[in-house]
Amino acid sequence: MSKADYQSLYPAHVAEMQRRWEASLAEEKFDAAVVHSGTPMYAFQDDYEYAFRPNPHFLAWLPLTHHHDSVLMIVPGEKPRLIYFQPDDYWYLPPSDPEPWWAEQFEIEVVRGADEWHRRVPSGRVAALGDSANLAEVYGRRRVNPSLLTHRLHIWRTRKTPYEIACIQQAANLAAVAHVAAEKAFRDGETEYGIHMRYLAACDHTDTELPYNNIVALNTHGAVLHYQARERELPGEVRSFLIDGGCAVNGYASDITRTYAKEQGEFADMIAAMDVLERDLVGKVRAGLDYKDLFLDSHRMIAGLLRDFGVLNVSPEDAVESGLSWVFYPHGLGHFLGLQVHDVAGLVDNAGNAIPRPDGFPALRLTRVLEEGNVLTIEPGLYFIDSLLDNWRAEKDAAMVNWERVEALKPYGGIRIEDDGVVQADGCADLTRRAFAELG
Repeated sequence: MSKADYQSLYPAHVAEMQRRWEASLAEEKFDAAVVHSGTPMYAFQDDYEYAFRPNPHFLAWLPLTHHHDSVLMIVPGEKPRLIYFQPDDYWYLPPSDPEPWWAEQFEIEVVRGADEWHRRVPSGRVAALGDSANLAEVYGRRRVNPSLLTHRLHIWRTRKTPYEIACIQQAANLAAVAHVAAEKAFRDGETEYGIHMRYLAACDHTDTELPYNNIVALNTHGAVLHYQARERELPGEVRSFLIDGGCAVNGYASDITRTYAKEQGEFADMIAAMDVLERDLVGKVRAGLDYKDLFLDSHRMIAGLLRDFGVLNVSPEDAVESGLSWVFYPHGLGHFLGLQVHDVAGLVDNAGNAIPRPDGFPALRLTRVLEEGNVLTIEPGLYFIDSLLDNWRAEKDAAMVNWERVEALKPYGGIRIEDDGVVQADGCADLTRRAFAELG
């Protein structure tokens, strides 16, 4: 997958976006929409801006990840119009001129002032989408991000176009290269910080260009689910390495996790067993599958793996029923993926009704019945987390766990394997495995 691949798919993407938005505007009785890319936000009592993240509703139309204060105007039956903010500025580098591969799909007007779009708004009943204060000034708060329209657009976003899938595949390709570099850095004896820097160099991203903060964890840090530090010193003995890292292409994210053992042995065998388990879960994904059912399957499968390795003294069914499996696997199986790493509409049906999580599993981020074109992650994990283990030992049936085995495995932290996949009518296209396979 290359830049040329997604560029060739872009005109059809814009046409599909126009169809979706026109239908949604008609359903909610709006004459037009104004979509603001976003305005930089300043840190509290400072003159320094936070890293800019564009409005995803804007980004769904345009691959403009660094363009604040631009505005897209959508009027049914007309070519989408882009008010392209390109200031005369000597403090910061202004945006470059529009590139033909995307610009040809829009009527474009270049402006030098961030509020010049005010004089160019469409007439009639207009929906405004974004978080810029300018929207409320022009339209009033009631017409900014109307909930029913926003819901319709979120549902549409769950069904990725070929262009979007191509962008996610390219993001996975970049991340695969970086993951290979990170594993080599780990084998070479680098610190968490050093591994992270190798990752960035391999995928040609800066920290602010990553879709999320990479997790780069040695040993017990792998049991901290969203581990955020990057130690500059090595632990006394390096046993294991967990990396959760992605890349971004035109705003679309990949999200990949791998775990490695420093030496061959029981933990390496456990990683291999988790890899097989994760592949089996991906193999069950298809249109019409209730993701909640797959999630519960994953708990039974991980409990079975823990039983096979002598960690649990009870059946997988008893481990799930009692809540013991959650002690070792306290997060969800995955989530939708796209312009946002945890992409929208994972917990509601197509009518906007909430779909509850299974009892006892508050962290699940996806409860829908899967549809063709959904892009999601599959990321089963197992961890040895002191606080959860201690609570179970003190408050529940401690005999259900082989504590000697737990103590032997705790220094390794945990295991997570995560792939990104596209739901198809009869299966799942694993974008992550495809990316690694292409590397040879």
